[in-house]
Amino acid sequence: MTNLFRKVAICTDIHWGLKSNSLVHNRDCEAFVDWFIATAREQGCETGMFLGDWHNHRASINLQTLQFSLQALEKLSAAFDQFYFIPGNHDLYYRDKRDIHGAEWAKHLPNIVIVNDWFQKDDVIIAPWLVGDDHKRIPKMSAKYMFGHFELPHFKMNAMVEMPDHGEIRVDAFGGIESVYSGHFHLRQSKRNVNYIGNCFPHNFADAGDSNRGMMVKEWGQADQYFSWPGQPLYRVLKLSKVIDHATELLAANMHVRVELDIDISYEEANFIKDTFVKDYNLREMALIPVK
Repeated sequence: MTNLFRKVAICTDIHWGLKSNSLVHNRDCEAFVDWFIATAREQGCETGMFLGDWHNHRASINLQTLQFSLQALEKLSAAFDQFYFIPGNHDLYYRDKRDIHGAEWAKHLPNIVIVNDWFQKDDVIIAPWLVGDDHKRIPKMSAKYMFGHFELPHFKMNAMVEMPDHGEIRVDAFGGIESVYSGHFHLRQSKRNVNYIGNCFPHNFADAGDSNRGMMVKEWGQADQYFSWPGQPLYRVLKLSKVIDHATELLAANMHVRVELDIDISYEEANFIKDTFVKDYNLREMALIPVK
């Protein structure tokens, strides 16, 4: 029996066009894709995979965002023998059906395989975003690996709140699968045989303090390997007393920081410290938060 891949590089939930089509965010996405390809090559990956939510806006795509997005997929097309692409719920025009999605044009790129319906080959299942009664198929399926963009209860959603159980699908439905890998929830987390691999990089303060974002490499039959992107923009919530004493260890370039004013300091002094730290450490932003 042949395997669908020997070694696959996987990422998910990049969300081109996030933050009102922010140029800074799109350039972060571009830099991530370059790093992802370089790391995949270093690790000897011949196959690539994206587990959903390529674009952020389902109803419209900004032309500048579209240009970034197309150029990135052209790079991925050239970098891998096959690159499997799952449209996530953010890519679908309708959340409850899959007939229109925001990357339909990518099917014309060589080596890009759009998986917008069930795909099963060589002991691997790639699942589309589940709609209707799709979830009823999973307990009857068996494979070594399954990849998808699942919304499963009892995992932490992107606001760090646990997903409620709506009674449709649970982790125990995947009993016939050895290992399941999913996008959708941005925090890297696992329960039983189901693994959310974590998104490409932090997007907001819900991700504060977590730098376990980047990509996964899966060699057939071997343990999962995770790689964190060294260039990722980080989010931190810190106390001013700690920042003053340990700025060198706590602050880094491209960081978004909320600083709680836990010491008695004047407004002018606080703003002087803010301006100095932003300049000296090349921060993207520093917000001062009064503490009652």
